[in-house]
Amino acid sequence: MAGHGSGKQDQGMRLRRIEGQVRGLQRMVEDDKYCIDILTQVSAATSALKSFSLSLLEDHLAHCVAEATSKGGPEAEAKVKEASDAIARLVRS
Repeated sequence: MAGHGSGKQDQGMRLRRIEGQVRGLQRMVEDDKYCIDILTQVSAATSALKSFSLSLLEDHLAHCVAEATSKGGPEAEAKVKEASDAIARLVRS
């Protein structure tokens, strides 16, 4: 995760928490827990991933895109297009 600085540790912790949620889902399925309870946990994991995605996107815009746009030129255009495409993917998901 290039350019993330001190946020890298926080991002790692958030991903480990999400990983724990997914492992918990596996256990719930294996233990034949009530479907609605599993769906509730799926919703929580999905929300956590979306939150992580938005945080990562914010970092990317603040660092990579901002730096490229300050320099201008084709690299700036490419970074803006790349960020726009990433936002479109997040909106569709």
